Amino acid sequence: MTYGTPRLLEEVSYVAYHFHWPLGEILDLEHPLRRAFVGQITQISRRLADDTGQAPGEWAGA
Repeated sequence: MTYGTPRLLEEVSYVAYHFHWPLGEILDLEHPLRRAFVGQITQISRRLADDTGQAPGEWAGA
Protein backbone atom coordinates (compact mmCIF):
# COMPACT_ATOMS: atom_id res chain seq x y z
CA MET A 1 0.00 0.00 0.00
CA THR A 2 1.33 3.42 -0.88
CA TYR A 3 0.76 6.55 1.11
CA GLY A 4 -0.71 9.45 -0.87
CA THR A 5 1.56 12.43 -1.47
CA PRO A 6 -1.06 15.03 -0.44
CA ARG A 7 -1.65 13.23 2.88
CA LEU A 8 2.08 12.86 3.51
CA LEU A 9 2.60 16.56 2.79
CA GLU A 10 -0.21 17.41 5.24
CA GLU A 11 1.27 15.30 8.02
CA VAL A 12 4.80 16.58 7.49
CA SER A 13 3.62 20.20 7.37
CA TYR A 14 1.56 19.76 10.54
CA VAL A 15 4.48 18.31 12.52
CA ALA A 16 6.95 20.83 11.09
CA TYR A 17 4.66 23.76 11.93
CA HIS A 18 4.11 22.71 15.54
CA PHE A 19 7.48 21.17 16.44
CA HIS A 20 9.74 23.18 14.11
CA TRP A 21 11.58 20.03 13.07
CA PRO A 22 13.49 19.93 9.78
CA LEU A 23 11.94 18.14 6.82
CA GLY A 24 14.53 15.36 6.77
CA GLU A 25 13.92 14.42 10.39
CA ILE A 26 10.17 14.21 9.89
CA LEU A 27 10.49 12.17 6.69
CA ASP A 28 12.86 9.77 8.47
CA LEU A 29 10.12 8.87 10.98
CA GLU A 30 8.29 5.62 10.40
CA HIS A 31 4.69 6.26 9.39
CA PRO A 32 3.11 4.98 12.65
CA LEU A 33 5.42 7.17 14.73
CA ARG A 34 4.74 10.22 12.57
CA ARG A 35 0.99 9.60 12.94
CA ALA A 36 1.48 9.30 16.70
CA PHE A 37 3.10 12.74 16.76
CA VAL A 38 0.21 14.15 14.71
CA GLY A 39 -2.21 12.69 17.23
CA GLN A 40 -0.29 14.08 20.20
CA ILE A 41 -0.11 17.55 18.64
CA THR A 42 -3.87 17.44 18.07
CA GLN A 43 -4.52 16.42 21.69
CA ILE A 44 -2.25 19.18 23.00
CA SER A 45 -3.97 21.74 20.77
CA ARG A 46 -7.39 20.64 21.99
CA ARG A 47 -6.34 20.85 25.65
CA LEU A 48 -4.88 24.31 25.13
CA ALA A 49 -8.03 25.41 23.32
CA ASP A 50 -10.17 24.12 26.19
CA ASP A 51 -8.03 26.08 28.65
CA THR A 52 -8.08 29.32 26.65
CA GLY A 53 -11.49 29.07 24.99
CA GLN A 54 -9.90 29.48 21.55
CA ALA A 55 -10.40 27.20 18.56
CA PRO A 56 -7.75 24.47 18.40
CA GLY A 57 -5.08 24.34 15.71
CA GLU A 58 -6.46 21.00 14.64
CA TRP A 59 -5.51 18.95 11.62
CA ALA A 60 -8.38 17.40 9.70
CA GLY A 61 -6.44 14.16 9.15
CA ALA A 62 -6.03 13.39 12.83
